[in-house]
Amino acid sequence: MIGWILAVLGLFVVQTLLPNATRAASGGAEQRAYLKGARDVEPPHTVMSGRMARALTNMFEALVVFLPLAVLAVATGRAEGWATLGAAVFFFARVAYIPAYASGIVPVRSAVWGIGHAGLVMMVVGLLVAGG
Repeated sequence: MIGWILAVLGLFVVQTLLPNATRAASGGAEQRAYLKGARDVEPPHTVMSGRMARALTNMFEALVVFLPLAVLAVATGRAEGWATLGAAVFFFARVAYIPAYASGIVPVRSAVWGIGHAGLVMMVVGLLVAGG
């Protein structure tokens, strides 16, 4: 479970870089000036940087659920079985969520989000079922 916690946190760090990386990649002078300056006045996001910013916000919301479940699994000795499988499902769904969100195809994004949350449910089951 510790490995999945670290993997999810690593993914989170990568996601924190994506909104500004996509701003820089846009090549827009206003975006580049914002990134190079004091960032006092934020220009509107590009389409892609906006998507990456919203995906990051969603990751913040998901981490608030994932991390306590993962820590509880470790603390209660149930960091195996359903709990670990759920953590793996959550991680891989979150990896897939980034390009799914970037694609702009709402049903795909929503399906991947649902799979990630199914992983969280699996973690809850692992905590509640004796022997996890």
